Amino acid sequence: MIFRLLAVTTVLTVGACVSATRAAAPEPPPPAADATPDALVSLHEQVRVEGLDDRRFDHERYWSVVEPYLGGTVQSELAGRSAEGREIRRLTFGTGPVQVLLWSQMHGNESTASMTLADMVRFFHEQPDHPLARRISRGTTVHLVPMLNPDGAERFRRRNAQGIDVNRDARRLQTPEGKTLKAIRDAVEPDFGFNLHDQNAAIRVGNSDRGVAIALLAPAFNAAREVDGKRRRAMQVASLLAEAMDPLVGGHVAKYDDTFNPRAFGDLMGAWGASTVLIESGAWAGDPQKQYLRRVNFVGILSALDAIATDRYPAFDPSVYESLAYNGRRPPDLLILGGTVVSPGLPPLESDFLVEYGEPLLKREGVISDVGDLEGREAQDTLDVSGLYLIPLPEALDEDGTLDVGRPAWFAVSEDPAGRRVRMVFKGGPPREN
Repeated sequence: MIFRLLAVTTVLTVGACVSATRAAAPEPPPPAADATPDALVSLHEQVRVEGLDDRRFDHERYWSVVEPYLGGTVQSELAGRSAEGREIRRLTFGTGPVQVLLWSQMHGNESTASMTLADMVRFFHEQPDHPLARRISRGTTVHLVPMLNPDGAERFRRRNAQGIDVNRDARRLQTPEGKTLKAIRDAVEPDFGFNLHDQNAAIRVGNSDRGVAIALLAPAFNAAREVDGKRRRAMQVASLLAEAMDPLVGGHVAKYDDTFNPRAFGDLMGAWGASTVLIESGAWAGDPQKQYLRRVNFVGILSALDAIATDRYPAFDPSVYESLAYNGRRPPDLLILGGTVVSPGLPPLESDFLVEYGEPLLKREGVISDVGDLEGREAQDTLDVSGLYLIPLPEALDEDGTLDVGRPAWFAVSEDPAGRRVRMVFKGGPPREN
């Protein structure tokens, strides 16, 4: 009887050769000494806001930790209210001519960049005389909307309280959150936009086995996916982001699908005139709360703001962005192989299971997604229970006592079919020794 948990491991190479894609293109001027990736990592250690260690936080929690850094150099104003009446704020820093709009957490369960924006606010507030802060302030006016969907954040779910995906409301503008973002856009008329999201943790870089840490997109502004001046500028900024983030997540940067979506804010921001870049935070090994990717966003976004403020970004070759592999396949979370299932009142059978986690980064809330002969299927992790018996716990069974997909993946793993010698228990997450 063999019990093994076989992780599909990813080789996490740092400093992979993004620069190799530049071919013969001239190198852009290097960043200032205070804006290199190493310098920005050190800066983040100084300004990282305490109180956001868990990526699940609600509206009240977020603003309670950000509030001490508002006023003075970072101004805050009420921009609108959510469907349930929670405040949506716009924060502003700088007085420069180039208008930059960044918005985060329009999906309530995508909070990585909201943490990063809190850290940026603290930096701008506490160190306005830092050379980097001065350059950004003189060259740009930065507008931040850190939590566009506070009702979704309250429940840590994608959609707003009305059940609408705010990022698919750019055309009809029916939600208060969508209307608020459009009103901010109309008031600011941004030259650049940063659309900040999280994506599925299991997505691979192209056809490789490498997980995507960051996916970038210079979204299309029409169905033909034309590249005009403003989209080319977005591609240059995306190339800059790829190179700035490379020392931290080299080999784990991908390109998001650029199919035009006439309902999505990122696409329509481009149609309305802004050079827009999408940043999607995926996953990083050993980072279930996305604190490392919080730092990666800090390094990338401040690098981009500095390059925009100093007009350094046009020297970046769009081919660096264009040569990135697209987001690839998304393997299921867990494959359970080789067990004999013993369901009440039914004959035993040898069967494999696929399990999908409701919270994949924390490996919790697993549900059954497939049952049967699944040998050879790919998964993030494989649990080999050959020679053992899988006994469904009551939570895994339908009202009629049968097993089905969509049910919680709760099993006892036993050496005998009666469950007298239970080796371990699987309750929707990694098995626990009995």
